Amino acid sequence: MEMSRIIEALRKGRTGVVKPASRIAFLVALGAAAAWPGMAAAHPHIWADARVDLAISGNTVTALQHVWRFDDIFTATVLVEFDKNADNRLDDAELAEVGKTVRESIAEYDYFQVVQADGKDVAMQPPEVVIADYQDDRLLLIFESKMQTPLPLAGTLSFAVYDPTFYTAIDYANDTDMVSEGLPANCRREVIRPDPDEILAQNSQNLDEAFYETTDMTKLTGIFATRLQLTCGATQ
Repeated sequence: MEMSRIIEALRKGRTGVVKPASRIAFLVALGAAAAWPGMAAAHPHIWADARVDLAISGNTVTALQHVWRFDDIFTATVLVEFDKNADNRLDDAELAEVGKTVRESIAEYDYFQVVQADGKDVAMQPPEVVIADYQDDRLLLIFESKMQTPLPLAGTLSFAVYDPTFYTAIDYANDTDMVSEGLPANCRREVIRPDPDEILAQNSQNLDEAFYETTDMTKLTGIFATRLQLTCGATQ
């Protein structure tokens, strides 16, 4: 799907109640990992409604195309931080600076992308640019990240987008927000939404203080993340 269509689709998307976020410095908000004394202390401070499109060419996935639409309080924080001429709006130069800052600040987290093929991580290229836009009083971030090499549509493929520090909550409100247009007939898609209560109940005996002291919590967050799973059989 062309990027312009993605942007327009998200602009027309849901505008439901957005949870409050802390007013924090922009670089800290998107780039810094929080301390993790345990899951009880871990909670997101920023919320974004999101859409991801798989760029499919033939029998391969070549890129992920993202649009993130942030909550109103975080958007207001960004406006204050980047409105250098104090005209209560973000002009093109200021938006470009927002995009540049984001691109630099979340690079170490692979832009919150986790792609796997049969359980093995798939390498992604950093986006050439992160486009920032300001529409209907909300900050939009738009970018495309290509696979290092085109990913064959074979076996079990998994696509997830989440902040491993759990500082930013990226929400796919509807299964249709994880788009796989052009998927060949031999592939079956499923959007998997893990139930946190069920996961915690199943592992309650292991979730003691020692568990939190010895576990890499940035990896644990992936257990709770929504993901798009493709299961592709042999081509006919």
